[in-house]
Amino acid sequence: MVETLLPGIRARSVVTPRLTANVLEREADAASAASRTVLFVHGNVSSSLFWQPTMLGLPGDIRALAVDLRGFGDSQALPVDATRGVRDFSDDVASVVDALGLGAVHVVGWSMGGGVAMQLLLDRPDLVASLTLQSTVSPYGFGGTALDGSLLVPDAAGTGGGGANPDFVARLAAGDRSDEPGSPRAVYRSSYVAPGFVSEHEDVWVESMLSTVTGTDHYPGDAAPSEHWPGFAPGRRGVLNTMAPTVFDTSGIADLAVKPPLLWIHGAQDAIVGDASFFDLNQLGAAGIIPGWPGDEVAPPQPMVSQTRVVLGRYAAGGGAVTEVELDGCGHSPHLEHPEAFREALLGLIG
Repeated sequence: MVETLLPGIRARSVVTPRLTANVLEREADAASAASRTVLFVHGNVSSSLFWQPTMLGLPGDIRALAVDLRGFGDSQALPVDATRGVRDFSDDVASVVDALGLGAVHVVGWSMGGGVAMQLLLDRPDLVASLTLQSTVSPYGFGGTALDGSLLVPDAAGTGGGGANPDFVARLAAGDRSDEPGSPRAVYRSSYVAPGFVSEHEDVWVESMLSTVTGTDHYPGDAAPSEHWPGFAPGRRGVLNTMAPTVFDTSGIADLAVKPPLLWIHGAQDAIVGDASFFDLNQLGAAGIIPGWPGDEVAPPQPMVSQTRVVLGRYAAGGGAVTEVELDGCGHSPHLEHPEAFREALLGLIG
């Protein structure tokens, strides 16, 4: 049995009007007089466990918390209503912050968690003292859009729950801890981090991935038929559909009257979020991996990083302080792969 909590970290249940959430905190923080609080929000197919080394590496005058989203880690596995975009998740996070009486916190969101953090800023700006987006999903969701965020086809065909690999979903459900091709461990090694990165905590990261609840109401969600290539459109339930561009758009952060300071940190070798991501079905079609691709004029890959850069450029032009850090030799997980650089950038933001 893998011990998933690192020394110095403890878990607690936080009961809110929306759900019972699992929250990690440093044991030392219970007796400290913290001057500020950092709240870490994980991404898809992961949990708060991934944040533990980062939490332990922060100075003692910072309270470090990490929350499990619904259906991940040890939080309650409530259904995900994807018609609300990621608001089921962001409203849950807000309920945890309110239940703990934290007030405004420094929010750090990773990948899908970056989308959750941006949605939190839109809906509850009173809770966000600063925003750190690590390897974030584009402000226009995942797949199916042009540079300006406009839909390539009206139903966003090729995005949402139908895009998940059925074998990977089955391996998650079966608790596959092997290193076989397609296993969660193999996906972590090939996609979560850059090639060659080794972690002493890899077994913990795999357990974190395996905590993902699978099914129509969870990961990956459902799908709908489409007349457009590749033959399916987003459904209304489950995790992947929350990031479909028909329901997800956080580009409005650029228009907020009050803009907290923002850090965008990402890896140059990110295999998941990029302008040519092989998690984007249009990119797979362009590469000949999925047959029948209708061509670049109809179904170009989503320029995810470029979209984020444009929206954050508008955020800065509107008076917001934006810092971008792109790390060479880094994949989807800067906080694991380049912990010193991540910590330096985060502390530079929150003071």
